[in-house]
Amino acid sequence: MDLQKPARTQDAAPDVSALRASDADRDRVADILREALAEGRLTADEHAERVDGVLNAKTVGELEVFVRDLPAAHRHASGPAPVPSRPTGEIPAESDNVVAVLSSAVRRGRWRPGRRLHAYAVFGSVEIDLSEAIFEYQQVVIKAVSVFGDVQVRVPENVTLRGSGGGVLGNFEVAALDSPQTDAPVVYIEGWAVLGNVEARPRRGKLVEDIMGRVHDKIDRTLRKHLDR
Repeated sequence: MDLQKPARTQDAAPDVSALRASDADRDRVADILREALAEGRLTADEHAERVDGVLNAKTVGELEVFVRDLPAAHRHASGPAPVPSRPTGEIPAESDNVVAVLSSAVRRGRWRPGRRLHAYAVFGSVEIDLSEAIFEYQQVVIKAVSVFGDVQVRVPENVTLRGSGGGVLGNFEVAALDSPQTDAPVVYIEGWAVLGNVEARPRRGKLVEDIMGRVHDKIDRTLRKHLDR
């Protein structure tokens, strides 16, 4: 009689498509969609619809559905997901988290928001004004949480603005906006308002082109002044 224990079968490797998606995975797919939009493979409406799906995807498999018909997805499939690009130079710490606990916090003026911002208002108020911001990324995600507080987000009127969230005895309101320009920045607002308020709206009269135009004009004036010496 063979008393040897049968060899233990090796655990099967987990299916990659069933793994939970990370922020880096979502950034990778969003970059592929942006590239497809620039190449004319997707319309602006198709791009917006797929990006909304990417933000809500829970697993890697759900993400791949949105790019399986795009050539760039197959070029990336053979290797590991690339590290998301970062702006050159030092990233200001305040561009990552804006927190107000029994107080107020404001970000406005000529500042550089990161790819992801976190806004927390607990018995306080947070104001994030992007109307004069320098966008180093086409896609900016703001995760806003308000608990007995208030989070206000303002954007230029010619960007695309999207929102996904809800309120628990509170108000979560995002005034959806579609930019007519395919290369305009896209701002996504996610989060919850618990006995509080989260609100995102365009600031009328503020345009990304106007801001950049003023910067270019200032550079041109400086150069002309220097050459005239």
